[in-house]
Amino acid sequence: SVPLLQAARKKNSLDLLELTEAELTEQFVRGDGPGGQATNKTNNCVVLKHIPSGIVVKCHQTRSVEKNRKIAREILREKVDLFYKGEDSDVFKEKKASEKQKQEKKRRAKENLERKKLFKEMQQLDKE
Repeated sequence: SVPLLQAARKKNSLDLLELTEAELTEQFVRGDGPGGQATNKTNNCVVLKHIPSGIVVKCHQTRSVEKNRKIAREILREKVDLFYKGEDSDVFKEKKASEKQKQEKKRRAKENLERKKLFKEMQQLDKE
């Protein structure tokens, strides 16, 4: 869900579907993971469900219920948009562009590594 959240931060440029509160069910549950007593005693984890699509989002990124509610809604908006629009979704396009950049960066790093190896080999041959 992290790539989705990164895209959520750029939501100003994204044209996402709007969600109405009537379509959502919201629960506050105890979170899981590290944190010990602070996590085990507070219900600050938000579980948000979009009833028409059946998509469920669970958010426990911060200690604040309000921040978790906001983040959960952003993530749910992206997932619902992706669910309904598919490949036409801005979220999907952004994810594809990000993957393409990663692959290009990997390819360039690999080329540089090969060049360095060749250079070292040439230096070894020159010394002999």
